[in-house]
Amino acid sequence: MIYCCKEHVELALDVAVDENETAPSLEEINRSTKISTSCEYCDRQAEYIVGN
Repeated sequence: MIYCCKEHVELALDVAVDENETAPSLEEINRSTKISTSCEYCDRQAEYIVGN
C-alpha cells in the first residue's frame, strides 16, 4: 500500500502498476478519520491509499 497526497497520486498509481502489473485500487482517506500518515513522496498529509 502506498499512502500519498493529491499531488503524487498519479505517481503512486504508476508505481503500483509497475510493481504488480495489475490495476491498483484507489481509496480516498476519509477526512473524518484523523491519521498521522504522510505522503510517501513528500511531507504532506496522505489523502489516498493506492494498493492491490
